[in-house]
Amino acid sequence: MSASKDFSVGSVKRLILSQALPLTLAQTVQLLYNLVDRVYIGHLDSVGNAALTGLGVTFPVIVIIAAFTSLFATGGTTLFSIARGKNDNTEARHILNTVFTMQTVSSIVLFAVCYLFRRPILMLFGAGEQSLLYADAYLQVYLFGTLFSMLSTGMSGFINAQGFPKIGMTATVVGAVINIALDPLFIFAFDMGVRGAALATVVSQAVSMALVVGFLISSRVPITLDLRYMPISGKRLKRIVALGIPGFVVQATNSLVQVVCNNQLQQYGGDLYVGIMTVLGSIREMISLPVLGLSSGAQPVLGFNYGADKPDRVKEGIRFTALIGTVYTLLAWVAVMLLPNALIGLFSEDPLIISIGSHMLNIYFFGFVFMAFQFSGQSTFQALGKAKQAIFFSLLRKVFIVVPFTLLLPAVGFGVEGVFWAEPISNVIGGLAAFLTMWYTVYRKL
Repeated sequence: MSASKDFSVGSVKRLILSQALPLTLAQTVQLLYNLVDRVYIGHLDSVGNAALTGLGVTFPVIVIIAAFTSLFATGGTTLFSIARGKNDNTEARHILNTVFTMQTVSSIVLFAVCYLFRRPILMLFGAGEQSLLYADAYLQVYLFGTLFSMLSTGMSGFINAQGFPKIGMTATVVGAVINIALDPLFIFAFDMGVRGAALATVVSQAVSMALVVGFLISSRVPITLDLRYMPISGKRLKRIVALGIPGFVVQATNSLVQVVCNNQLQQYGGDLYVGIMTVLGSIREMISLPVLGLSSGAQPVLGFNYGADKPDRVKEGIRFTALIGTVYTLLAWVAVMLLPNALIGLFSEDPLIISIGSHMLNIYFFGFVFMAFQFSGQSTFQALGKAKQAIFFSLLRKVFIVVPFTLLLPAVGFGVEGVFWAEPISNVIGGLAAFLTMWYTVYRKL
């Protein structure tokens, strides 16, 4: 095993950054799939606001697909990294191929269920009479890319975990560039509107999937996809799912929060505020990417060294990611407070959305720095295989803090602003709880 693929030697900081930087770029480009759609759709003449709201309503469905991707991918890559750290390549190969099989099967099931019941699902998720038309038009095309999305996203982690983050990044970048190029062509030149945005996404995801799977079956990667290892072992699958549940819970609860928010916003403000929340969620995704990429890049390094019984290197990695994450989120919070109009203007030219949205943005991002603690604690639990702790803190922030406050605050006098205040409250409580628990129960015992 060459030094470039052996995370137990060399500078821990350099190894984390070598993983995190390509991952961050890849995740940034991956985010462009949805962001570019929202930017173009938000600027459609006369129907931009309603169409943008429609895209916001489809978000919980897209997140559910991401949740099932995470269910197998995050647990699989964690166990894969630990197995490589123990030099057990046979087990690592079984894990890789088990995840591929489960991603494929679950994508087929998800497509069938979501496609057949998409309209009642969208109504349940907060679609109004007008926004339902655009949400349904987008989703019925987007769902045909379910397999492409799950395999391109879920399997790229196994490329990164084997020391090839630039390859994973390239697959994502190529797909996103295609999406950016096709969006204006399909949306405006072919006059397909929201259907064109969805079609551009499906085509680009198919290309990304082809590149990811193609690399994993090539001789360039040490541990490959192999039909002989794809039969499922119940015991192995149980271990993968147990570690994947935290990531699944994070994504699934994101969907739950969005559904609750959409319904509360419809009740207290209407389609306008659902559209504003769509914009704020997009900005949050952009701003969160570097610290999320740092945490994701640290996980294979932490997991490898944990499996190789090198606790000092694990502790160094935890300290480094916590410090860099805190500095970044503090600077990002300041930037958001200074540039609210410019950020919202990326997605809409409507003066009303910009005016109201800027005020809500200041509320929504209050205390953003505490998200660094959430990411640091959560990623450490995940990387070291501490499934119960990771699950608990996933549930704590979203299910036990955000959802109750989203329901409570508007009813006790905060009105529609209460929906936006629930997020910063959860950042402070959930972030501190996750980090301090990780520090005293894991870090100090390594």
